[in-house]
Amino acid sequence: DLYRKVFVFRKDPSDAFVVLRAKLEQPLQNFTVCLRAYTHLTRPYSLFSYATKTQDNEILLFKPRPEEFRFYVGGKHVTFRAPESHWDWQHVCASWESATGIAEFWVNGKPWPRKGLQKGYTVGATAAILLGQEQDSFGGGFDLYNSFSGELSDVYLWDTALSPEKMRAAYLSLRLPPALLAWKSLSYEVKGDVVVKPRLRE
Repeated sequence: DLYRKVFVFRKDPSDAFVVLRAKLEQPLQNFTVCLRAYTHLTRPYSLFSYATKTQDNEILLFKPRPEEFRFYVGGKHVTFRAPESHWDWQHVCASWESATGIAEFWVNGKPWPRKGLQKGYTVGATAAILLGQEQDSFGGGFDLYNSFSGELSDVYLWDTALSPEKMRAAYLSLRLPPALLAWKSLSYEVKGDVVVKPRLRE
């Protein structure tokens, strides 16, 4: 049970990662991914990597530089600029719906202007889902200089685009709807130098 705990990725650069197991019955027409990160990295790094056999960037949350997030769906991406908070946790949620091709991005409970991405696309269900590395092939192909170093927690994946109320609830760690990946009941496997520790502060 990871409640009130974090993954600490100790090394920089690192070959370590965490494999997440989701209960995906069918391909995704909608999804929301949320997580909380704390890092001092200024080089590029991956926050959440979901690859299928045909598309390594099926879902990807990537930070190419401070103040910039890239949100990928099916290999295409939109960019969101957000002020850096080097001295605190940053809570990020990204959602997407196929029917409208709308991508939403929330940082610390606040929405950024919505963007258009991959209208009509379907996200594959047979996926390798990793924290700490960006996949360039299914479950592998890592560039150590895109690895994450720091602390990660509160990772969730839903098969719906969450409402604004639920987005704010995720930021505030309130009660949330059932998820494909839920932090409190996460099925995961640590590969390499990652330590599970209690959260230092709320």
